[in-house]
Amino acid sequence: MPLHPRRTVVTATATALLALAVTACGGGATDDGNGKGKLRIRIAYQAIPNADLVVKNQRLLEKALPEAEIRWVKFDSGGDVNTAVIAGSVDLGLIGSSPVTKGLSAPLDIPYKVLWIHDVIGDNEALVARKEFGSVQALKGRKIAAPFGSTAHYSLLAALESAGLKASDVNLIDLQPQDALAAWQRGDIDAAYVWTPSLTELQKDGKVLVTSRQIGAQGKPTADLGIVTNAFAERHPEAVDAWLSAEDQAVKLAKSDPAKAAASIGAELNLKPEEARKQLAQLVLLTAKEQRAPAYLGTPGAPGALAGNLRDAAEFLKGQKAVDAVPDLTVFEKALAVEELSRVTG
Repeated sequence: MPLHPRRTVVTATATALLALAVTACGGGATDDGNGKGKLRIRIAYQAIPNADLVVKNQRLLEKALPEAEIRWVKFDSGGDVNTAVIAGSVDLGLIGSSPVTKGLSAPLDIPYKVLWIHDVIGDNEALVARKEFGSVQALKGRKIAAPFGSTAHYSLLAALESAGLKASDVNLIDLQPQDALAAWQRGDIDAAYVWTPSLTELQKDGKVLVTSRQIGAQGKPTADLGIVTNAFAERHPEAVDAWLSAEDQAVKLAKSDPAKAAASIGAELNLKPEEARKQLAQLVLLTAKEQRAPAYLGTPGAPGALAGNLRDAAEFLKGQKAVDAVPDLTVFEKALAVEELSRVTG
């Protein structure tokens, strides 16, 4: 299941300095004013209708770690999350597979692990065009928006390639989903590859040409992944375990009682429960046990296929000049937090 990268421009010198800032921040520990270290957890989240929003809305992590200071910070894209991780302001977070691939590749080389698969992306990401365009090929020479470095950008490039077009054959514009929607409403663009809830609005007067589910079936799947910095994982394994258990609990709720899960998601996204449930159904959610399968994260000593998917994405991104070089497969295998996952699944 390939990934989404969010665009991040950082010089090698700045990256090194910011990496030092990550180390200096203490991996989530802070002083409570009494000379005692207090656990602080900074979590990056995005407006994606998956079980992560259930964890946030129902305060599952706060209930598991009542003494901790937990801060949820909203981001618009994985690229922005990568930037925050480099700056040392995030410990855990949701990032698309492409941005994760980019983060693990040069020049970023971000010291984090893939801890969780929030969802395998399906029909919740798609390329929507004005109704006069009946195919991807018909968009040649047209303006298409997508958040650069995102899973949507990755899938868009794959869609163009499948249609016999190069990126240079269209006018690609770097816009976050909400900005793409605004540009669409102004008539500034001809198409956009984005995710829900912006996708839902585009579909009201546009036409879906291809979805990420279809792109995935063609061999280029994408996913939303949970990452943890190496420093935080090493210093606070109990917090990592609590976070994994909370995410697993939320996924199980989404599978057993989707209406209840959708109510929490709707509250976070300001959506009616029925619309939230519809969007939730567009994703593939996996329990912790399911994520240990060979097709996903795998187990200690046997890294899953996700590592190869990430490397395949790196090959693709290198061809698009989005990364400097393709890391060895072992880089991605070592980045899968299978040890941590095994602790909460037995």
